[in-house]
Amino acid sequence: MTNSAGASADETVAPYGSGGRSAALTKQVRIHHLREMKERSEPWPMLTTYDMYSAAIFEEAGIPVLLVGDSASNNVYGYETSLPVTVDELVPLVRAVTRSTKRALVVADLPFGSYQVSPEQAVRTSVRFMKEGRSHAVKLEGGRRFAPHVEAVVAAGVPVMGHLGFTPQSEHNLGGYRIQGRGSAAAGLVEDALALQRAGAFAVVLEMVPAETAKQITHELSIPTVGIGAGPDCDAQVLVWQDMTGLRTGRVPRFVKRYADLAHVLGTAAAQYAGEVRSRQFPAAEHCFH
Repeated sequence: MTNSAGASADETVAPYGSGGRSAALTKQVRIHHLREMKERSEPWPMLTTYDMYSAAIFEEAGIPVLLVGDSASNNVYGYETSLPVTVDELVPLVRAVTRSTKRALVVADLPFGSYQVSPEQAVRTSVRFMKEGRSHAVKLEGGRRFAPHVEAVVAAGVPVMGHLGFTPQSEHNLGGYRIQGRGSAAAGLVEDALALQRAGAFAVVLEMVPAETAKQITHELSIPTVGIGAGPDCDAQVLVWQDMTGLRTGRVPRFVKRYADLAHVLGTAAAQYAGEVRSRQFPAAEHCFH
């Protein structure tokens, strides 16, 4: 796959079928397509993915942007939060996704501790995800203070998606899972978003932000906003795929909508398989070689 920052003249239309309404992706999604969709007020979906099967399925379903999030920490590796996951743990997941897709734009999350030290560290980590993971872009958390990091990474040729509002890597500083940008804090969040745009970010995730604040930021920016618990006025929406499909059980955030109950489906299938093995119904004659 080529870097998503590049584009030819025949790629200036939406990466979908007729009028952008068909589910199927018809060409490589690039960052200018996302801005064009914002200009047309055409919302687009984004999902996390960490493996070849879900990535291929989501691309086929017409998801234009796939995020290999640091949420793999607690959705793949079994950690309680996103903080412990490392670059070495995420790079193979990114590579699995990019190997398994042809048209979706794949964004790799920079995990905690891999970019905060300096712009130079951010560039080194981003280059690893581009070279080893074959990602098309990276995502990092933080506002004005990280604008120099964003600028340096973009200058190195790597497209950057920002992340504001509730930033999971800073949960201890933020006092846990708390809504960000309420009241007088809204102005600061707007300035953070504008700073990321000036630094060269191609999009900004807004997580757990009041809907009116997210609406204001979306209006102020010329780049797309991606909401997760940030109301309906963002240019795009993102969810963790295990939340969206009901694979993750138990309590989920208010902003999550479950579109399936995969935990029940898989549990039922596993129980039926186990029962048939114990009763010697499986393997049957049709599953044997003669």
